[in-house]
Amino acid sequence: MLPALLADRSPCLRALVLRDLLGRSDDDRERAELEAMREDDPLVTGLLRLQSEEGQWTTGDGAWRSHSHRLMMTSMAMARLGYLGFEPSHRALSKAAQFLFSRQRKDGAWPLPRGGDDAEGVTETSLQTSMVLRGLAYSGFATDPRSERAYDWLLAQRLDDGAWPTGKTRGNFRRVAGYRRLAHSTLGCRSNTTAALQCLALHPERRTSEPARRGLDLLLGRETRDKEAFGFEIARLLGAQPVRGFVSFFARFDVALVLDLCARVGADREDQRVANLIDFATDLRGPYGLWSNAAQPQCDRWLTFDVLRSLARLDEETEWVSMEPRTPFQPYPARRKRF
Repeated sequence: MLPALLADRSPCLRALVLRDLLGRSDDDRERAELEAMREDDPLVTGLLRLQSEEGQWTTGDGAWRSHSHRLMMTSMAMARLGYLGFEPSHRALSKAAQFLFSRQRKDGAWPLPRGGDDAEGVTETSLQTSMVLRGLAYSGFATDPRSERAYDWLLAQRLDDGAWPTGKTRGNFRRVAGYRRLAHSTLGCRSNTTAALQCLALHPERRTSEPARRGLDLLLGRETRDKEAFGFEIARLLGAQPVRGFVSFFARFDVALVLDLCARVGADREDQRVANLIDFATDLRGPYGLWSNAAQPQCDRWLTFDVLRSLARLDEETEWVSMEPRTPFQPYPARRKRF
């Protein structure tokens, strides 16, 4: 399947395949040639044109056009450019980072989108910071002192069981909708926990920390498997899926995303839950060696690259220790009738 990936029209994809799957060094001539062509990649050119002089994005290309909040849109644009291999020294990323940091609060967090309550009445939630921080972390700004303050704020929002809650309204914890429940947490929200965990997983040092390992352990407690959701996050990152929702941003349980988190945090194949995820992903592989996203087949080669990279990084044995038993999970448990 590597010849199929190297035949793709995207120079960004070909350069990443050479670097991450074939292990080509930084001074490799073919890599250097492809990296010089990256700004001509259709995934990049339209996005760069939409950046304002102040460094922000208020709209995106492709399916992103429906979203207009500038903090969210700027973070998503930075995440894509970082995922495609652009360095933090790139002029677009540098300007975007300065814009985001200029909107950061003194406590290290960022304000809620739309400047107030979201659709569920939440006035304070870790997502308000996670969604901005992930863009900075994707593009190489994770160790910036201002990002480190955001990480400290994010960790302060954790519950005692290691999950992140939906949020608060006037000091009271909000309920957790069934589709966002975690198997072994009363108040933990899967969407908030996934976003916080992704930020930690993109940090060169915090990715193997106790909060990251605990968050992943809780996330692995949801053992649902949805073929239609496989690769959804990659398709959205590339602009093939619209950016919708806030608290519901990570509503789908994307096994491809979870495999990436497992590889970054350091879970190993000895964990039966991780082994089951690998088996599930392997069964979805097509006859030509490619994985497919049912809704957005134009992203198949990118999805294949991402899954292959995750599988290559997953070790047989690490220092990973799971603290959670395998428990049957139901998003909406049946209630006992009173009569």
